[in-house]
Amino acid sequence: MFSISLIPAFKDNYIWLLTCGQRAAVVDPGDAAPVLARLEADGLTLEAILITHHHADHQGGVAALVERWQPTVFAPASESITGCNRPLSGGESIEVLGQAVDVLAVPGHTLGHLAYHVPGALFCGDTLFGAGCGRLFEGTPAQMAASLERIAALPDKTLIYCAHEYTEANLRFALAVEPENPAVQARVAKVAALRAAGLSSVPSTLAEEKASNPFLRCSEPTVVAAGLRHAAAKGFSASGAVDRSKTAIFAAIRDWRNGF
Repeated sequence: MFSISLIPAFKDNYIWLLTCGQRAAVVDPGDAAPVLARLEADGLTLEAILITHHHADHQGGVAALVERWQPTVFAPASESITGCNRPLSGGESIEVLGQAVDVLAVPGHTLGHLAYHVPGALFCGDTLFGAGCGRLFEGTPAQMAASLERIAALPDKTLIYCAHEYTEANLRFALAVEPENPAVQARVAKVAALRAAGLSSVPSTLAEEKASNPFLRCSEPTVVAAGLRHAAAKGFSASGAVDRSKTAIFAAIRDWRNGF
């Protein structure tokens, strides 16, 4: 198994650096400069780049890294990704630094969004965040809800390597949804201490997300009730019918978060 460390970029992005000896790969290098600096400081050779989706803060550094290293660039086949030479659609198994990596299709934030899974770790871009999930810029609530279910089916001990430091803000919303949830309350204190010490709040574990992330809890009675209250307030159902499906509750919670 390769080692995993973070390279901060921009205001709150995380680029994940994977290393095995002096061999390296990076996930979502939106900015080349900090990646180049780290590779050169540590004497690493970049062999692969893994891209989750096409947004500039996830792929903006690819061109400069390709020019310097000529790595294999794994990326969504259906999206426009600079330098992509290994297009993927989900369902593939690829090899990165000698490690088998499963590719998951997780549409919702974008239509071609991918996640990369190895035993014990998931690189999920902007699909799942600490205590939150990505906005639906291209996909539907049904697509994102299904993508989150796909992630939730992984082992609970899986470490979630998302691409942004959004956990504190997301936990404020999680408290609004489930103010009495002890897991949310405990996580608020834990993350506050980490951030006060200048430390990252990610990775989290999938078990922690299932206990405190409202977007993975859309079948829990407390989240269902909160979602229904928001849906009623927004007049989501013109017929007056109550839709308690997981997709409907997810859609209501996501709409609430958009304006929170």
